[in-house]
Amino acid sequence: MAVDSGVSSPLGPPACEKDAKVLQFIEEMTKNADSVQEKVLAEILTRNANTEYLQRFQVFGAVDRETFKSKIPVVTYEDLKPDIDRVANGDRSPIFSSHPITEFLTSSGTSAGERKLMPTIADELERRQKLYNLLQPVMNLYVPGLDKGKGLYFLFIKAETKTPGGLVARPVLTSYYKSEQFKKRPYDPYNVYTSPNETVLCVDYHQSMYAQMLCGLLMRGEVLRVGAVFASGLLRAIRFLQLNWKQLSQDIASGTLNPRVSDPSIRKCISEMLKPNPQLAEFVVKECESENWEGIITRIWPNTKYLDVIVTGAMAQYIPLLDYYSGGLPKACTMYASSECYFGLNLKPMCKPSEVCYTIMPNMGYFEFIPHDPANPIQLSRDSPPHLVDLADVELGKEYELVITTYAGLCRYRVGDILQVTGFHNSAPQFKFVRRKNVLLSIDSDKTDESELQTAIENATALLLPYDTTLVEYTSFADTKTIPGHYVIYWELLVKDPSNSPSDELLNQCCLAMEESLNSVYRQCRVADNSIGPLEIRVVKSGTFEELMDYAISRGASINQYKAPRCVNFTPIVELLDSRVVSVHFSQSAPHWTPERRR
Repeated sequence: MAVDSGVSSPLGPPACEKDAKVLQFIEEMTKNADSVQEKVLAEILTRNANTEYLQRFQVFGAVDRETFKSKIPVVTYEDLKPDIDRVANGDRSPIFSSHPITEFLTSSGTSAGERKLMPTIADELERRQKLYNLLQPVMNLYVPGLDKGKGLYFLFIKAETKTPGGLVARPVLTSYYKSEQFKKRPYDPYNVYTSPNETVLCVDYHQSMYAQMLCGLLMRGEVLRVGAVFASGLLRAIRFLQLNWKQLSQDIASGTLNPRVSDPSIRKCISEMLKPNPQLAEFVVKECESENWEGIITRIWPNTKYLDVIVTGAMAQYIPLLDYYSGGLPKACTMYASSECYFGLNLKPMCKPSEVCYTIMPNMGYFEFIPHDPANPIQLSRDSPPHLVDLADVELGKEYELVITTYAGLCRYRVGDILQVTGFHNSAPQFKFVRRKNVLLSIDSDKTDESELQTAIENATALLLPYDTTLVEYTSFADTKTIPGHYVIYWELLVKDPSNSPSDELLNQCCLAMEESLNSVYRQCRVADNSIGPLEIRVVKSGTFEELMDYAISRGASINQYKAPRCVNFTPIVELLDSRVVSVHFSQSAPHWTPERRR
């Protein structure tokens, strides 16, 4: 129930006094976005004035924007890597930050095949917590009664590594879940999890998932929302239930935990809640033994109001499968963050996935934007820093590449995300995440990025709809072993009615549909230049992409941050995919292409 507080919020009536203060804070920050940004930059430059990095560019203690923009270059990770390596190898001098570097956060991006290392400081954890604290009060505006139940969230940590200099290196979510802010968070009736901390903090993925799923089943009547970090993580949890429901139901019936879960802290906390419940066990068996898993989430957790998962960018392809398993429940995308910096939140979290936009919170860091126009790219030079667009000056409808300056010492760092301005909340812009700024596939002069590939996939998979078949996962590969080279697309399909599965001819048509969706340079190479061969779809057997994820995790990927790669070129991964192929299909004709009229 909304409170009649003295604080009114344009966002809506707050659910409680605590929420009222949070909503007021959001209003204050977004009404004064430019002045907040000016203050943030001055704070960063003041605290880091004596660092080697700022002194290298002769900032001389200046804290104004003009000096900062004229002196400091716009950089990529490769530019910073020599200094980052110094810190990793034990140099404790103030290179980036006047505050000690406490750990490295490992990015999901890579550099020379290794995960990127992002230096961070102690108070960045507090800053990230501030953004987390904004999420629930906003959600309470749209979904009432969340204090009457719990959230079933599948959260995981990853084993840490140490740099040669002794600093811990781990994913940002592992850092957060192992922090005192998470482990000793104050009780909030609006944000209670079914998973005890012990189950989240177990580094063994199978034991952690098993225990979290068991807790979710035991508290099925209390679950009001189901979530994971990414959509792919929630689908992996459903797959885990498909593979392990028999043992889970046996544990519920007998009131004893499977001995394969050996972690002492998990066994202790689960033993306190696990009692024999034959009725619940019978229910789980009844729901899971059927081959029809449509709507399984709402069948097992009938009070679920929404799914809390990221479904923007490359995660958008999972929406049909999430709809299948959840009966079309709303999908809430709540925040926009990375290992480098937490950026902002979605002020309308229950909107359609296609309408998701994030309001940048101007207190989180200093934000600049490179106008993104592929036809007229800005030439960036370390010797002559460009004058980028400030947060308050971006223009509606335009696309930009995000550049950040953080308290931890990253200065004018290119994150690599392309964002489109969709509106404003007060003076703070709202952005739609468009894509990562990376070309995925190229054979000749063609360049296909993630967004183009996703569109082509969507257009091709539309042909599968009459056959009740869904694309589970995909990736791609530029096969240059053939002459000419060609695009290879790996598809894992969920065929819901084997008696009505798509034919070879239809899958050949899917190849052509993809080619018709690709850009004109690709189609010219394909049709006029014959420098690209027919596109190939290789259908792989069910479970292949789970194996791919297991392989990535075994090599150090984070379960929380893992996203299936949209393009692969690492030989062992290509060999794994090829060993699971059950059928191959090619375009049987060339896509349409005509030369543009010359002027």
